[in-house]
Amino acid sequence: MSTGQTQWSNWSGVVECSPEAILKPKSIEDVSKIVQKSHQAGNHVRVVGSGHSFTPVVQTNGILLSLDNLQGIEQIDIDEEEGNTVTVLAGTRLKKLGEELFDQGLAQENLGDIDEQSIAGAISTGTHGTGARFGTISTQIVGLTLVTASGELLECSPEQHPDIFKAAQVSLGMLGVIVRVKLRVVPFKRLHFQSHRLPLSECLDNLERYKQENSHFEFFWLPYTNDVQAKFTNETDTPLKGKNVLDTLWGNFNKVVLENGVYWLFSEACRLRPQLCQPVSRLSASLIASVDEVEYSHRIFATPRWVRFNEMEYNIPAEHARSVVQEVQECINRNQFAVHFPIECRFVHADDIWLSPAYQRESFYVAVHMYCGMPYKEYFRQVEEIFRRYQGRPHWGKLHTQDAYSLTELYPRWHDFRRVRARLDPQGVFLNDYLRLLFETDAPVPALEDATADIKEEEETTS
Repeated sequence: MSTGQTQWSNWSGVVECSPEAILKPKSIEDVSKIVQKSHQAGNHVRVVGSGHSFTPVVQTNGILLSLDNLQGIEQIDIDEEEGNTVTVLAGTRLKKLGEELFDQGLAQENLGDIDEQSIAGAISTGTHGTGARFGTISTQIVGLTLVTASGELLECSPEQHPDIFKAAQVSLGMLGVIVRVKLRVVPFKRLHFQSHRLPLSECLDNLERYKQENSHFEFFWLPYTNDVQAKFTNETDTPLKGKNVLDTLWGNFNKVVLENGVYWLFSEACRLRPQLCQPVSRLSASLIASVDEVEYSHRIFATPRWVRFNEMEYNIPAEHARSVVQEVQECINRNQFAVHFPIECRFVHADDIWLSPAYQRESFYVAVHMYCGMPYKEYFRQVEEIFRRYQGRPHWGKLHTQDAYSLTELYPRWHDFRRVRARLDPQGVFLNDYLRLLFETDAPVPALEDATADIKEEEETTS
């Protein structure tokens, strides 16, 4: 089960650690044994997926557990009245899951723009796509199987241990090892994807219309320009486009060579000569091509991401979208930051998941990026100040400087989550130094009976 490795780093290289061991269990029973043994020895366990989180959420000098050997669909339940569900092993990569569901005539209702993550990693950090009527990937979850700190299996769902379920839908891996996920799925669908360049002012003037009239809408603003790449995606019955050999070759060339290879060259030039950032950003804006494509949903949502970067992303109340983008633009122009990566803007529907950044609010997600090897801290710090003025909540897998005290004010169910965590893992088997900093605090905790009443009230409201 051991990989023989003693070093680990995340995708961008900004987080590194030297775990005692990196283990790849081959079964759920193996996971239980590893956790039980670690618990008895007073050791710590963190679970790693694809390493696409930029925060030290996985960093450990204890046991690093990879679920790469726990992949695939275990069960499919088709029910036209109650809805279709699939049960999958938690290490299943989203790309693999998309193809396996497609083979069965099914699909996830929404996805983000990267499909390299494991399903457990994606839900644990609140990964999302875009679409004002669609929630994060965690909202697709209808059941979870956890290996708790004692090594026991715990099933949770809206009907079974509902408080644990609400905490586990976004948990950063602090409640136990998620080994099995039950997902709500839909019949597979074709999507019509259109993308073109728009003036930033026109995009901002039409935000409400774009997000309401399209199933999925997002835009990327290029710093030091007045241009955005606007993306519109909707369900369609139109036959697939771009499936002849020449079109397919051109599509692959565009995504792999132009969007990744050429952009890598641009990025390396900016790293070596930061003064090139502004002209490179303007050149990138001028090269935005119009795209009109029909494909199956899991192939439309995701795009290759070979150019490595560091990222900060915040959830903002949707009504402040225009103001936030304008303030970020002013901040970049005022400080003349050496940045050429676009600012990514997406919309997400509100949910009731305790640690979800979209908890109880219609959301606008704004992400800023910096090419690996280029200074990012001052740029991120000043943009983060804007996000915080609008009650921004950080994406759990993206860089931020929030602490336990500020986060407590942002999440109404913060202390409820902490109580569930303490109940399931009193010795902190699944914690690391970073998570202790965020979640183990001396901030006052409301009376338990008050929180229990809140949980009961919420369950009655949502039932």
